[in-house]
Amino acid sequence: MRSDWLIALCTGPERLKAKDGRKVHPTQKPEALLHRVLLASSNPGDVVLDPFFGSGTTGAVAKQLGRNFIGIERNRDYARAAQRRIAAIEALPAEALKISTGKRAEPRIPFGSLIERGLVKIGDTLYDPTNRVAARVRADGSIACRDASGSIHKIGAHVQGADACNGWVFWHVRKGEALIPIDLLRQQLRAEMAASAP
Repeated sequence: MRSDWLIALCTGPERLKAKDGRKVHPTQKPEALLHRVLLASSNPGDVVLDPFFGSGTTGAVAKQLGRNFIGIERNRDYARAAQRRIAAIEALPAEALKISTGKRAEPRIPFGSLIERGLVKIGDTLYDPTNRVAARVRADGSIACRDASGSIHKIGAHVQGADACNGWVFWHVRKGEALIPIDLLRQQLRAEMAASAP
């Protein structure tokens, strides 16, 4: 079985040791492993449950990442070691816990939403960036050029003779003398949605 995560074993200064130099816990997990798991599966303020708490790696990383945690451990020596370990951890500041999101994480906005909000009107003409190709906006959120109709992406690809097209950046609408990419209108709508969210 193959692993896509290459994380070193828990050794060196991260490994908890008793006063006599022996390992506190035989299978202590590396913090890097729990760091990746918690970032992928929880948000700051969430509660993380570890029913086999061991040396407290989950709690230590949860505390550092601004998560709350519940740890269950039946071995008193492991539980005491975990308590000491977690007490020494400082939570990261809120600013450091912010996660950057890519375009795919943004809410999807159908082109028809621009029409519903009045940012683009039925019958408006959309233009390519060079102002040589035009298409008309239809009531159902599709657009039509001389010989085809469909989505902003389909017609953008069609007029270019391409396999695919990002219609949001290809098509522009005229505002006064300027051509404005419809993607700017989509970003405006996203900003309005974010501002009105609870």
